[in-house]
Amino acid sequence: MNNYIVKDIPPESFFTKPVYLDSRFILTAPEIPFSQELINSLFNWEFREVFSEGEHQEDYVPEGAASEAQTEISDPNNLSTMGDADKVQEAETFYASFQKYAELLFAQIAKKNELDFNSVAEKIKVACDFIRDDHRFLMRVLKTTEPADDENYLISHSVRSTIIAIIIGTQLKLPSHRLIELGVAALLHEIGMQKLPAQIYLSKRALTPQERKAILTHPILSYNTLKSFDFPLVISLAVLEHHERENGAGYPQKLTGGKISQYAKIIAVACSYEALSTKRPHKEAKDGYTGMLELLKNEGKQYDDAAVRALVFSLSIYPIGLYVLLSSGKKGQVVDANPENPRFPVVQVFGELTPDGKNKTLETSADGISIVRPLTREEIGT
Repeated sequence: MNNYIVKDIPPESFFTKPVYLDSRFILTAPEIPFSQELINSLFNWEFREVFSEGEHQEDYVPEGAASEAQTEISDPNNLSTMGDADKVQEAETFYASFQKYAELLFAQIAKKNELDFNSVAEKIKVACDFIRDDHRFLMRVLKTTEPADDENYLISHSVRSTIIAIIIGTQLKLPSHRLIELGVAALLHEIGMQKLPAQIYLSKRALTPQERKAILTHPILSYNTLKSFDFPLVISLAVLEHHERENGAGYPQKLTGGKISQYAKIIAVACSYEALSTKRPHKEAKDGYTGMLELLKNEGKQYDDAAVRALVFSLSIYPIGLYVLLSSGKKGQVVDANPENPRFPVVQVFGELTPDGKNKTLETSADGISIVRPLTREEIGT
């Protein structure tokens, strides 16, 4: 791994391999320029060098682009369909970049007590544009990408929940400025957790009554943090209310239905689905289908029906990214939702090609090939 001095890297130039902040955290992929904004942020956070196994270059040159275009993809371990490979790669790059941005943002708040609304909103605007156009590829990436380790669990949860919240907001046809507000609130909804001892929210044991009370304060801590940086009230309230529930069983104010802001209702559904379908420090993940069914049951009428329906119609009951067994005996992965019926999504079939050499996809249906059950990664050999 070579080290590069930040001040010597020309703005908007590229590296042939990913650039790392340290041995684990990716700053840029080969397709992403080393921007002036990133350079300024590194200086502000007192990082003076970065690391890469690649070489520095003025322009981006795709590696092996021609040969990749001619490769037939029939291996289930390669989860991108032929023709979709570039889109999946873009989604992987976007997700890695968004995760890294959140890590730096949370570190800036914790170490320097600095947070600028306009800067965060601009980043979320870019994220909204990408998610609106390419969420079906992004959800496949989330399925095949392990979340961050326990140390960065809060950040990973916040990033994934933000992506899901923006998908829901898009389905609900929120205008652009409101979608940005929603995304900002979702990204920062757990920021108050940083003010609590990590051993509480990362605990794998049962919490004591005192520790449970401390956890219940985190929406208030998040709200106070955002208000201290003059964030818009609508965003601060969404952060404060994201654990409220339609039936009044939530916290910290035990609000009911119409008293809860729309952003908070959306974040509640996004966070709950993310928590159900992703491994957490204290529990294993459920598959996306089981998580979706739990939300649809809406036991005790906890969640806003419109937000739940928007999630289901965006991702389907068998969510995008889920591995499935088909009634034909074939295995595959859900790659798109059916806007007419969320029970019958589009599935990429592993091991079958179309006449032009692309991986086969099919629309499942009640009277044709249907989904029998979800599969684990182990069952498909990944």
